[in-house]
Amino acid sequence: MTRHSRESWYKSSYSGADNGDCLEVATGRSPLVPVRDSKTPLGPRLAFRAEAWSAFVENLKND
Repeated sequence: MTRHSRESWYKSSYSGADNGDCLEVATGRSPLVPVRDSKTPLGPRLAFRAEAWSAFVENLKND
């Protein structure tokens, strides 16, 4: 994953839309799910295996 790639980034519908404290996720890079901080879109990114990201999201939903 490069910093100059043109991914489509999405924020959760549960995020506080205008406060800037959001986690953004890019789609379409299977098997990895890139994640970044919305305050620093050109900053560091993390990449998770799709299965691990799905498990994380499901766990949040069940909490």
